Amino acid sequence: MPKKKPKPKARAAPGLTQKQQRFVVEYLKDQNATQAAIRAGYSEKTARSVGSENLTKPDIAAAIQKAQAKVAQQAAVTVHSLAAELEEARGIAQGEKQASAMVAATMGKAKLYGLAVERHRHSGAIGTYDLSNVSDDDLDRLESILGPLAVAGGDPSGEGQAGG
Repeated sequence: MPKKKPKPKARAAPGLTQKQQRFVVEYLKDQNATQAAIRAGYSEKTARSVGSENLTKPDIAAAIQKAQAKVAQQAAVTVHSLAAELEEARGIAQGEKQASAMVAATMGKAKLYGLAVERHRHSGAIGTYDLSNVSDDDLDRLESILGPLAVAGGDPSGEGQAGG
């Protein structure tokens, strides 16, 4: 009786081995190819090169993109459902003539969509520093950095401001 050929290993996804599919799942967790390779079962010694190589393989890259798109779609549905709930709450508040509840629901939607900008005012003691021992060169450098801030009334780039 002739021997049968061994069956090929089952594939977790078209074009991917089970280990590669596991790599895709693990990569989605933290976007770290080395750690994803280790968690997927690759050797720690080769994880860095295997992880990097896996990201360049078309089948694996496509599987990662497909999974990321699915996650993004699920997140969009969640945002949409939250917005719908807030709109429903706003409608109920409007019917009950509860202005503060209407405003709260409207602001909730604005925050959800990233339209509400929260401004923070910092208060408290302002520190003072004795600069009498600082060289003239260092003072000139300090002035070149802080001078534009004083003229502009704050960070000219806007990076230090909430929503800026």
